[in-house]
Amino acid sequence: MKVSVRHSMLGVWTLCAAAACGGGGGGSGGGGGGGGTGNGWSPGVYLPESHWAAQCAVPRSGTDPYTHQPYPDVAGSILAENNWLRSWTNDLYLWYSEVQDLDPAGYATTAAYFGLLKTSGTDSQGQAKDKFHFTYPTSTWEALASSGVNVGYGAQFIVVQGAPPRQILVAYTEPGSPAAMAPASLARGAEVLSVDGVDAVNANTQAEVNIINAGLAPASVGESHTFSFLDQGATSARTVTLSAASVTDVPVQDVEVLPSSTIGYMLFNSHLAPSEAALISAVNTLKAGGITDLILDIRYNGGGYLDIASELAYMIAGAGPTAGRTFDLQQFNSKYPSTNPVTGSAITPTPFHTTSQGYSTAPGQPLPTLNLPRVFVLTTGATCSASEAVMNGLAGAGVQVIQIGSTTCGKPYGFYPQDNCGTTYFSIEFRGVNAQGFGDYADGFTPGGSGSTSFPGCQVTDDFKHQLGDPQESLLYVAEAKAMGSAACVIPPAGVAPPGSVAPRSIAIRSPLREMRLLRRDSGAPR
Repeated sequence: MKVSVRHSMLGVWTLCAAAACGGGGGGSGGGGGGGGTGNGWSPGVYLPESHWAAQCAVPRSGTDPYTHQPYPDVAGSILAENNWLRSWTNDLYLWYSEVQDLDPAGYATTAAYFGLLKTSGTDSQGQAKDKFHFTYPTSTWEALASSGVNVGYGAQFIVVQGAPPRQILVAYTEPGSPAAMAPASLARGAEVLSVDGVDAVNANTQAEVNIINAGLAPASVGESHTFSFLDQGATSARTVTLSAASVTDVPVQDVEVLPSSTIGYMLFNSHLAPSEAALISAVNTLKAGGITDLILDIRYNGGGYLDIASELAYMIAGAGPTAGRTFDLQQFNSKYPSTNPVTGSAITPTPFHTTSQGYSTAPGQPLPTLNLPRVFVLTTGATCSASEAVMNGLAGAGVQVIQIGSTTCGKPYGFYPQDNCGTTYFSIEFRGVNAQGFGDYADGFTPGGSGSTSFPGCQVTDDFKHQLGDPQESLLYVAEAKAMGSAACVIPPAGVAPPGSVAPRSIAIRSPLREMRLLRRDSGAPR
């Protein structure tokens, strides 16, 4: 049985009624305050997290099918689990000093307590400083991280406009998935008009919006929802019933040398374990094709393993600019200026990996290289985390990055996923900087702008009228023209945004698991 994950998803991308997305008040839920309690809580006093670890209200038994190790759980309580969260957060959270010390006895669930164990600060643009704080059932996380399996239809939905009148479109589908196969046969550009009878464009009550959210993000295998879609170029809508399944992602879907050129194109959608082998195969294909430029399409790539980002960056650049250079250096909280608090070892940079790391292919194999002095990257607001690290890491090594599209999501932070009692917690533990010490891009990278968070390139609106990989698709069209020597940002067939506007930052409807910069503790299964 699949466990519901919708609650965690909504914290990242939930749609809203016109007046229903204001900031929520905090409230201690009965915890917080000073003076201690009869439960042993003393403000500012923390036992090591190891004192509370694996003392579970509902302990697991048997062996973890992914790590092949016995579960460490023993009989405990929600209070013990909350005490573990409190100590763990105080030890490892990047902004631990900004977390209010709340009485763990005041919360009936770990979800309620963990949701408050983060900074309430805002960034320079008034947005939440920490936008990436969530949990998942450990079994769900392990299945996705190890094999790319997740519950869904196999359609990546993109929110172009989140408030009424909304626009929700299909960006792409996974091959062989319910969305891609008949009778659904969904393709890029199909617009969601209704979900289970609710008008997805104009719905204005939170109850209606909740129905839309539930349909867009099914929680369990076999769950069905009925949609009305308007296919790209169609004049009338059609009704489609989609049933959720365990979908295996295909991280690299399109690898080709563009017609009449030596320009390579690759659509890369996730940095999870299966992508390692897929990327190696893709680079070998492009190398055999004799490419002299690469257009890397990461417009919907939310991230994943930093090691795989490093492998990709090395395969693009080759040994010349990367030898002995830092790809990404992790910086932890002020308690740990020189020691990695998770591994216990001295903090050392993630290098540009020259060999495979063993995620989905044999470790230690030399990686193929394209030896390119520049790369064209296609981005949107759904480009996040490890994908941004590829851009930042290459730039730090002196490789020219030309950005086409819109501003990325802005996530220079990362986690070591941590299981306790069957829940895996994701709490920001480090920031990453490149070989030049730069990592201050919490508001994303912008193409064609000025300043440290901009790359040369062109602002181009995502084009849903053409399929990904079609040379007439706007982002690819502009990037190819640039690669062919155009100094200006050419106007693509689908046109450009109105004068004075910028390309909108679309939102991908996906789990937070797909917007991460992840490290693993060892060469074993992800944890």
